[in-house]
Amino acid sequence: MPLDPSLGKTLRKPLRIWPGVLAVVLLLAARFGVKMVVPGFAGFRDGMLVSLGLAAVVVLWWLLLSRARWLERLGGVLLLAGGLAATRLLAHESMGPFWLLAYALPFLLLAFVAWAVATRRLADRVRWATLIVAVVAACGPWLAARSEGITGDHVGQFAWRWTETADDRARFEELGDPAAAPAVEETVASEGPAWPGFRGPRRDGRVPSVRIGTDWSADPPVELWRRPVGPGWSSFAVRDGRLYTQEQRGDEELVSCYDLATGTPLWHHRDPVRFFEANAGAGPRATPAVSGRRVVALGATGLLNALDAVSGDLLWSRDVTADTGVPVPDWGFSGSPLIADDLAVVAVSGRLAGYELASGQPRWLGETRGLSYSSPTAMTISGVPQVVQLSQAGVSGVAAVDGTALWHHPAPGFPIVQPAALGGAGLLYSVSQEQGTRRLAVHRGPNGDWMPEEGWSSSALKPYFNDFVLHEGHVYGFDGRILAAVDLESGERRWKGGRYGSGQMVLLSDQDLLLVLSETGELALVSATPERFTELARMPVLEGKTWNHPVVVGDVLLVRNGAEMAAFRLPAPGA
Repeated sequence: MPLDPSLGKTLRKPLRIWPGVLAVVLLLAARFGVKMVVPGFAGFRDGMLVSLGLAAVVVLWWLLLSRARWLERLGGVLLLAGGLAATRLLAHESMGPFWLLAYALPFLLLAFVAWAVATRRLADRVRWATLIVAVVAACGPWLAARSEGITGDHVGQFAWRWTETADDRARFEELGDPAAAPAVEETVASEGPAWPGFRGPRRDGRVPSVRIGTDWSADPPVELWRRPVGPGWSSFAVRDGRLYTQEQRGDEELVSCYDLATGTPLWHHRDPVRFFEANAGAGPRATPAVSGRRVVALGATGLLNALDAVSGDLLWSRDVTADTGVPVPDWGFSGSPLIADDLAVVAVSGRLAGYELASGQPRWLGETRGLSYSSPTAMTISGVPQVVQLSQAGVSGVAAVDGTALWHHPAPGFPIVQPAALGGAGLLYSVSQEQGTRRLAVHRGPNGDWMPEEGWSSSALKPYFNDFVLHEGHVYGFDGRILAAVDLESGERRWKGGRYGSGQMVLLSDQDLLLVLSETGELALVSATPERFTELARMPVLEGKTWNHPVVVGDVLLVRNGAEMAAFRLPAPGA
């Protein structure tokens, strides 16, 4: 270091500030700006990767280029690491290390660089004291927060850690009399199972033979009842005037039955398990299936229960993790059970398993094909009934009766949405948002061999976890956060419009209408026609993040999210 000739003292070079300032500005731009250009998980992932790299640049600047004293360089890095470690130790259990890297680290480094700029000419003792204050000020607020998961666009949601949670609010109520629930004919106009499981009788979100009024300004849907429900992303199964869903209440996972007409709880089956992960929060993910007097439900930790549909009595239970050797995935088991004749077929992540519906005894186990959030779907392809499943390895068809593998089409990805049957040999599927939507034909050769053949691949429809519907030669679904219509023959987009976040929908096929439930709990009525996007009506029906699929039985609409559920009477046509 140079000497001051008048004082005979060594002069310290001033701190080199500009590399740290530039790096932290770029870090914040990458972490929060990339998503403005690239929505969804891809934007979050890319922004995170770049910002973590720039975080390393900030640390390297301080250690190698800042010109600070070595004691200050090493001490500063240790204080940063200690602040993050203490925050991780003392933060709410929902604030895992991933969220601290995604949110706490950028602001901590911003505070650090701002401290270096503001105190660069102050005495060492003052600099040390103010650095400690800066680290505490940057990390401290996260101790008062808890994670409420993410939006469908991968934006974090937070609440004060001392506020009441959804499962705190959904306390147990006095149960009604299960035998006193009215029959289905007294509440909805349908025959047999009104809505036997996930996305309806064919898992395609279609509601035939229902027509409703579309002038909601004069005659809107009328609320029949509303009540709190525990966290979870289950939808509903409906039969004989009862609805079935899954929820979390404290340390218990529930399969619940409610009266369709009044929302009165009729019974709860409780298991002493709790699933939680930071992205989507607490609770089960799958939707029950109902067949005859049996309700079959797969919990997030792998408990597969068959219950009496009227009384809620446990008929049998299996631990699918023990049966299949598949560990609980990070997001929990999410595939909704499929009732196929005398079997309950479940997707244990990406591995299919068939259980005797009457006894719960395993009949067959399918091949292990990696991870999956998607549910098994019954289809008839090239004249052969089968179960189709999306997995990390691609698309597969198996015989439901014994699990025999019929065909497999490689398509690596991370599938969440359901495949859709096109009739004949065709089906439509998506294995990841980035890869868009693909058409597949699965033919049988003269010798009986199966021959999957890829058709078009379209980036005009890029669903994340939002299922699409087919209608009159077109597919209607979400391209990111915006509704879109795509031609089934060509894969070309016909229109795009209407921002509903990561919403879900059902199709009123007799009336060319979509009922869209937005991520923020709004219900929209949209024309299912290829000419143009037309929103006919919109109204709020729920509060808070809403990812659960809506259900329509007769003229009753059922909606729920992780905090509440409600039923609405849809207006009559021409009213």
